[in-house]
Amino acid sequence: MLASMSVKPFLKWVGGKRQLLPEIQNFIPQQVDRYVEPFMGGAAVFFHLAPKKALLNDINAELVNCYNVIKSSPNELIMALRKHVYNTEYYNEIRFLDRAEGGLLALSEIARASRFIYLNRTGFNGLYRVNSKGFFNVPMGRYKNPRIVNEEGIFACARCLQSAEITNMSFEEILTGTRAGDFVYLDPPYIPLSETSSFTSYAGGGFDMEAQIRLANAVRDIDSRGIRFLASNSYTDEIFSLYQGFRIIEVSANRAINSKADGRKPVKEVLITNYDAKH
Repeated sequence: MLASMSVKPFLKWVGGKRQLLPEIQNFIPQQVDRYVEPFMGGAAVFFHLAPKKALLNDINAELVNCYNVIKSSPNELIMALRKHVYNTEYYNEIRFLDRAEGGLLALSEIARASRFIYLNRTGFNGLYRVNSKGFFNVPMGRYKNPRIVNEEGIFACARCLQSAEITNMSFEEILTGTRAGDFVYLDPPYIPLSETSSFTSYAGGGFDMEAQIRLANAVRDIDSRGIRFLASNSYTDEIFSLYQGFRIIEVSANRAINSKADGRKPVKEVLITNYDAKH
């Protein structure tokens, strides 16, 4: 069921799981009817596993649109991406399109997806962050020659996405709809390790402690229904408390968020699961 063809994600993504794939792979069953990911983000685990049937979801409507466009219209998207250039004036022009009359919904789906990828490839550290009004506010990154168009990568991701249903819903709606035979991988926004490490407002009102509690309750619900899951989160007392009774595995990841290279040190994270790989 899981092909492990290891397609590279088309987006840079803060907190992406490519470097943790060897550890994550150990806790994913070989026989799965459907792979479910309520917080797809960069979808590194999905692209690595290339499941024959999947449900991918995210609360970020622009991200979801981007995935749907790559799935259905990769050629048209590549043509749109070729029109972009890398300089400050142009970057800010594309960045501020969400402030124009009608907002991003005044653009075509392909134009919105093209904008999303352009900003991802040229913005600082590939961050996706919006302000209190929902406007994208990441400054341009400092790159010599960023690769805006990766035709081979887009086509590879498009082929992989043909097996997936892609939705824009809450995680509660997705988890409530899971069924026997599903395997759920959860990679939510993490509990910040400090007051200064919560650097992104990803969508709407963000993902606060109350949301973490709701997620933990929803995970206990799918566990009670016999649905296997694996979750990632930060190594904090709150997480150990919320997921007490489940298997919690410590892992280490390099997180390139700090603007200074010497601030990018390995950090402890956890994997949480109810799946016993021995059975």
